[in-house]
Amino acid sequence: MPRVVCKLGVWLIGALLAGAAVPAHADHDAVQFFRNIDVAGDSPVHDAVCFFCSVHVDGEVTGDIVVFFGSVRIRGQAQHDVVNFFGNISAADDSTIAHDTVSFFGHVRLGENVTVGHDLVSMFGAVHAPPSVRVGGDRVVFLGWILSVPLIVIIVAVIVIVREYRVHRMRLTARGYQPWT
Repeated sequence: MPRVVCKLGVWLIGALLAGAAVPAHADHDAVQFFRNIDVAGDSPVHDAVCFFCSVHVDGEVTGDIVVFFGSVRIRGQAQHDVVNFFGNISAADDSTIAHDTVSFFGHVRLGENVTVGHDLVSMFGAVHAPPSVRVGGDRVVFLGWILSVPLIVIIVAVIVIVREYRVHRMRLTARGYQPWT
């Protein structure tokens, strides 16, 4: 009987918590998985979040743009931050990004007279921007080769060590020794 009361109590607490939960509101937000988000000129979007897809802005995004494993193309206005992981960001001529532009493991390509309101950050990628681009904050570019050169050195060292160990074992075997005993 005590187990039934305990289970009933857990169910009642769960029902109370579920009833008290406030529903999330996502007015004019676009969230997609594996399907591109296209923002037309006549239908603004607040936040655009995309996983394994791309965001194409021909109009206005009033909130943030966040993309994982895709690209961002802006031909209009992004009123807040643009963040991309493992993809590229491009902004056409005369486009505006009102706050920060951040790219991890991807390239940033900005057209003529593009305005970035705050910081422009590229981690392990590159930035291609003409002199007419206006950045209101800092430009931070941490190039990919800075990470890849030490990684390549480590990989080459491991390959050399494994190769030398195998050659050593083959020499021992050729002399009649069993290297594993």
